[in-house]
Amino acid sequence: MSNILWLASYPKSGNTWVRSFLHNLLANNDVPFEINRMSALTVGDSQAHWYARLDSRPPPALNPADFARLRPAVHKLIADSAPGTVMVKTHNALVAVAGVSMITLELTAGAIYVVRDPLDVALSYAHHLGISHDAIIELMGRTGFETPASASHVPERQSDWSSHVKSWTQAPNPALHVVRYEDLSVEPERHFGAIARFIGVATEPARLDRAIRFSSFDALRQQEDKTGFIERTPAQERFFRSGRVGEGRKTLSRTQIKRLVDRHREQMRRFNYLPEGF
Repeated sequence: MSNILWLASYPKSGNTWVRSFLHNLLANNDVPFEINRMSALTVGDSQAHWYARLDSRPPPALNPADFARLRPAVHKLIADSAPGTVMVKTHNALVAVAGVSMITLELTAGAIYVVRDPLDVALSYAHHLGISHDAIIELMGRTGFETPASASHVPERQSDWSSHVKSWTQAPNPALHVVRYEDLSVEPERHFGAIARFIGVATEPARLDRAIRFSSFDALRQQEDKTGFIERTPAQERFFRSGRVGEGRKTLSRTQIKRLVDRHREQMRRFNYLPEGF
């Protein structure tokens, strides 16, 4: 039976990093997997071409009820696009819109969810969208936030950071693997190794080490410098900007940090993200 392994995260939380690791792990080649070919093994659930197979109207012409009607069938098309399990990137919260879940559980084999300190997410997401830190802090706290439809993408229901994280992680499940961005950075062998075991791939040290090296931030940045990256937005000078852990605490003002903490305290406490003094 065809099914989906979701690679889920709030935006700018390490989804692309994990995707690159999985591509390098599964390809198991002596050279890094090309970042502009990552759709070879992982697809995005917001790509409009899936919906166009079922409704020829452009996404901006569709309403929430239209997307809800089409979504389960689109997920079935994605699941059937390759034999076995298909890995699908999503930034959708695990919620229902117009009465239909953004994630079709009947087609789901499991999920990997990557969570990142919202102070660092704020810096990276602001750069990604080309907006101010204050504007991104407001957006990250906007319950029910949904990206606009475009010619190439359907709306994503990201909601606010806390709701997104809670929707995916509040109920432990053996088919769900939750990992912190910070742990991948500090102990890559341990935590990338756990991801490999979760998807059932042998983790002999040489293969694991090579996949980690080929998907490191420096390796990804070098590829972007050489070939560019098709997922970079027009607002960005580059997609792989920094990747450092703890940069938000050093860059954001105390007032901005307080706004994020006051809005997201519960989930920040759950994942040990509360800064000292807050």
